[in-house]
Parts: sequence; C-alpha cells; structure tokens
Amino acid sequence: MSTHTERPWLDLYDEGAPPEIELDHPSALHMFARAAERAADRPAIRYFDAELTWADVDRLSDALAVGLHGLGIERGDRVGVYLQNVPAFLVAMVATWKAGAIMVSVNPMYKRRELEEILKDSGAKALVALDSLYGEVAAEVVGGTDVRAVVTTSPLDFIEGDPPAALAGVERARHDGTHDLLELARDHEGETPAPVELGPDDVAFLTYTSGTTGPPKGAMNTHRNVVFNAQVYRDWIRLGEDDSVFGAAPLFHITGLIGHAAVAMLVPMPLVLFHRFDPGVALEEIERHRPTFTIAAITAFIALLHHPDGEERDLSSLEKVYSGGAPIPSATVETFEKKFGPYIHNIYGLTETTSPSHAVPLDRRAPVDESSGALSVGVPVFNTVVRIVGEDGEELPPGEIGEFVTSGPMVVPGYWEKPEETENALPGGALRTGDVGFMDEDGWFYLVDRKKDQINASGYKVWPREVEDVLYGHPAVREAAVVGVPDAYRAETEEPFVSLKEGESAGEDELIAFCKERMAAYKYPRQVEIIDEVPKTATGKILRRELRDAAG
Repeated sequence: MSTHTERPWLDLYDEGAPPEIELDHPSALHMFARAAERAADRPAIRYFDAELTWADVDRLSDALAVGLHGLGIERGDRVGVYLQNVPAFLVAMVATWKAGAIMVSVNPMYKRRELEEILKDSGAKALVALDSLYGEVAAEVVGGTDVRAVVTTSPLDFIEGDPPAALAGVERARHDGTHDLLELARDHEGETPAPVELGPDDVAFLTYTSGTTGPPKGAMNTHRNVVFNAQVYRDWIRLGEDDSVFGAAPLFHITGLIGHAAVAMLVPMPLVLFHRFDPGVALEEIERHRPTFTIAAITAFIALLHHPDGEERDLSSLEKVYSGGAPIPSATVETFEKKFGPYIHNIYGLTETTSPSHAVPLDRRAPVDESSGALSVGVPVFNTVVRIVGEDGEELPPGEIGEFVTSGPMVVPGYWEKPEETENALPGGALRTGDVGFMDEDGWFYLVDRKKDQINASGYKVWPREVEDVLYGHPAVREAAVVGVPDAYRAETEEPFVSLKEGESAGEDELIAFCKERMAAYKYPRQVEIIDEVPKTATGKILRRELRDAAG
C-alpha cells in the first residue's frame, strides 16, 4: 500500500521535480527588497492605463513607512489594510513591513460589526482604507478601537486624465482626522525608515478566517509561510520574468496575498490590478495587458464564461490558469477550455496553509473520480505531507474517506491570541483542515466536502458536492449550491439552490428528474429552489449559512 509520506505522486512529473525546496529569502520584506534591486525600472503594477515600477513602489513604501512611524506605529504593531485591488494595497503592505509592523488584511465588503470585530481582535493601531470605505463604514468604528491613525486612499490614485469607465462615478473624499496616503508619502519623499530585521518566524499577515465555524480567527501567516508558498507558486507553475499575473482574486484574501502579490514580488513580474472583479472589465484588461497567469475562484471563471463580451475578447495570453477556494465542476472546466483555450488547473489550500497545500502539476490534467465525478484537487506541493485521518485519529489507506491533516512550511503556527483554538486546530503543529476527502493509489487527492456540511438523509450520508456536480451537468444550470435542511420524514434532506444561464429555462421537476436518473435514491433532491444568484463571499465561496436561513 502506498503511504502519504512515500509521495507516490512524484512520478507524475515529466521533469522529475524535486520534492524539497529551501527558503530563498528570510522574510517577505527581503523578498521585496530583492525585487526592487533587480528590477527597479521594470513594471510592478499595471492599473488600467497607469504603471508603477518596482522603484516607484519602493520609494512610496519607504515614505509611507516613515509616515506611519511618525503616527506612532512601532515594531510589532498591527496595521489594518481595508482596500480593494488598487496599487495602494501593495504600497501599504510593504510599508507596514518596513515599519516592522504586521498587516491585518480586511475584507472590503465588511460592514460596521465585522470591521469592528477584526480591529478589536487584532488590536490594530492604524488603518489604511479607501476613502469611501472610511466614510461609509470605518468612521463610525475606529473611535471604539485601538486605532490611533487613519490613512485613506482613492481608487483614482495614480490615474492620469479621465478615469476609465470602470471607475466612472468614483469621487475623491477627504475626511476630518485622516491622512491622505499620497500626501503623507509626499511629505516624506526621499526619506527612508530605520532598518528593521524581520525573520522567518515573525508574523507578516493576520488573515482572518471567514467565520464559517464561529467568530473569525486571525491566522498568523509568518514570513516563512509567505516566502515558502510564493516559491511554491513560482516553481510549481514555472513562472518567470516574462510572465505577468492577473489580479482576479481579491488581494485581502490569502489567494490574492500569495498567488498575486507575493509571487509577483518573488519572480519579480508585473501585477495587473483593476479595482475589483467585474467580468466585463476583467475581459477588457486581460486583452489590454496580456497577462500569462492567474488564479481565482471558479465563480470568477464562470462569470467570464457567461459574459456577453466573452465572444469578442482575446484571452489567449493566459496560458497558466489555476482555480481554488471553491469546488470546480468538471463541466465548467471543459466549457471554459473549449471557449477560451486555457485548461483550469485545480489548486487547494486554506488561510491556515497560506494558500496552496495541493495543486495539479502544470503539465497534467486533473483525474476525475468515477464514483462522484469530482476533479482531483491535485497532489501535495513541495515539502508537504498530508494524511487522511478517520474519526478516531487513525491514518486511512488510499480510497477511504477521512479528514485532511496537513503538515508543511506553509502551515501557520496558530491563531492570534487564541491558544485554545490553536491547540484544537493544530495539535502538534499539524492542521486539522475540517475538509473531507480521500487519496487514490496514485497519490491524487480528492476533496469530498466540508466535514460540517455533510447531510444525514434517512440515515445515509450525502455530500452536497456530489449533488452539485450532477446539477452542473444540466445544460441550463449556471451555478448550484446544496444545503441540508430539516425534514419531517427523512430527518434531513438536500435542498439545492440553482441559478440558470441567461436565456435558458428549467423547472424544479425537470432538475429533480435529472438528478434522479443519475443518483442513488437516497441522494437525489426532492426539492429545488431556482434563484437569480447563489450568494457568495468576496472570494467566491458559497454562503451556505445564508441558504440554510433562506430554506428555514
């Protein structure tokens, strides 16, 4: 029998990729400094018609770091970054490190309660925010937190002349008691902060979990975690200085932080940003800037696939395409490849694994599990051991379903000031992911579902993912999400929520019959609700709690 530690997947590499990689840099700040040194005059950010070089980002982040010091930020303090995908995000991230501080990544979709919760939990002393988000949300929050300084920026910063159509209607706003980022940088133009030594075990980011299993927890992504997984992206996907990365994922999320920003610094290569994801704008910017690599949730690719402009846009530059954060229906991968050309490779990881722990090799296609129709999430990446563990903690053989337990240099040391939660999730330093799946005899891993989302229908176990994959096979279905709801007869039953493709139609009875023909009697849904849009987080994950509330 193949064991997980024997790495049976190594023979999947045509070129015999090494099983181990070493840290190139002691910290993410050092990684950036090398980019600024090696590629000073080369583009770091492309933002609509604007372009910033690595030297520009270095100069601006130096000045902002000095400004943050002047506002009272010291080594070890936390700085919240509450921004969309704008150039100031990268500047603020690097400036935070240059100040010796820890960046707290804040979802720009957060409202007052959510923002207040994270600022208080992290003890953030400063906040860098979009001027609109400050006016609409943060202004009412910061007074009750430890935040002592607020720096605002605008999506219009760095845009010369008329704004692009994507920013139509955006106006600059100044707020009392705040500092404008570009003005603060100009005030300290040419100044450099005092040198700071950040090591591999210092915390680079606090990235907050989505709260699907309780209040959000701040995962402590160390500089070692960040640099290691930036290297995983670079080496696994074979990225070089002729590549560029398309910022389709939100930068606040671990996918954007590592799979966009960190790997762009490491290579170094240009990062294409466009404020926030809109499929029409994304198609336009891909054609304009010709990026070669991207990673995003499958919902972003579904949006591109069904946008009317997709027929006219040229996406041929995208040769290296990955998707993570949500299950990938094989039907969507096939349709996208047929329409646009790129094959969407699966990748899998969590906030606590600092993005990937598994990925499909670039020159391979993910196998499909015959019993469920699920695409493999790939194989463990460099230096990583993943065990499949049963209910009593025993390691299971290939083919048996259990929980993924992950060990490797990308796994965080714990949660910010939460030792009990750290011990529960990371006993002995190995991450209990809460994700359930299996490994086949060749070492390919398959994700079945979240452990907590399993449905117990008439005593039988049903995984939402399996029902969703069947529904995606119906020609009229655009998106599908399944939750378990109470049922007087079956105790619990499946309730799918389905959105349809534009111009297509299908009724509840038709979709139920479609599933009944393709699934065991205890698995097929007895009811289907057709809705306009399946609710999702900013990163494309299905909001199952909202659906359960709607079903209830």
